[in-house]
Amino acid sequence: MVDSLRPHQRIFVALDTTDLGRAVELAQGLKGAIGGVKIGKEFFTALGPEGVHRVCECGLPLFLDLKFHDIPNTVAGAIRASLALNPFMVNVHASGGRRMMQAAAKAANDALLNKRPRVIGVTVLTSMAREDLIDVGLDVEPLEQVLRLGRLAKASGLDGVVCSAKEVVALRGSVGANFTLVVPGIRPAWAAADDQRRVVTPRDAIDLGADYLVIGRPITGHSDPAEAARLIAEELADA
Repeated sequence: MVDSLRPHQRIFVALDTTDLGRAVELAQGLKGAIGGVKIGKEFFTALGPEGVHRVCECGLPLFLDLKFHDIPNTVAGAIRASLALNPFMVNVHASGGRRMMQAAAKAANDALLNKRPRVIGVTVLTSMAREDLIDVGLDVEPLEQVLRLGRLAKASGLDGVVCSAKEVVALRGSVGANFTLVVPGIRPAWAAADDQRRVVTPRDAIDLGADYLVIGRPITGHSDPAEAARLIAEELADA
């Protein structure tokens, strides 16, 4: 149950690097201070499954952020292949549709007992605005599409979705309490905003109803990543 998590267990650190040594160093140094690591396409394309195994040798849970999007059979095969990495969470693009998401959820059930990963849907990429949706033939506001795909993801058997902090309240009202909401783009008040235009603090995100937070540079770019993680966990303890 998410409600029983300790504050630091809600934090997944994004290892967006192709430097295996640095990724392993970060993971080892952060063990006990965070809930897990997120590995995405940059890392995976450069370093592959062996790189993932190396990072996860320290025992941190893995969010495998590869955003599968293909025909149902291919996505199901990708999910089954990912089980060898023992992920805590994997994700797919919800825009792949009901049958694709159902196939992904079913494939996750092939995991060994108590090893089934949570399958999370990506609704609308946080980089997309209304004009981007119009470009691909969707004349809707991003939030409307997020809610539509969030409901479809739940109906298709997925365990949750990735969303921006500004979508959490509406999504929670639409899909209910028992649906995991993972929020990226988090910046503590003491960290630089970098390229984020609207900073959302960890406490704000949890107060809004997020379950897990994906945080990158405020931790990985800090002079003491474990200390940065501890500061964020302390903030979450008051949420």
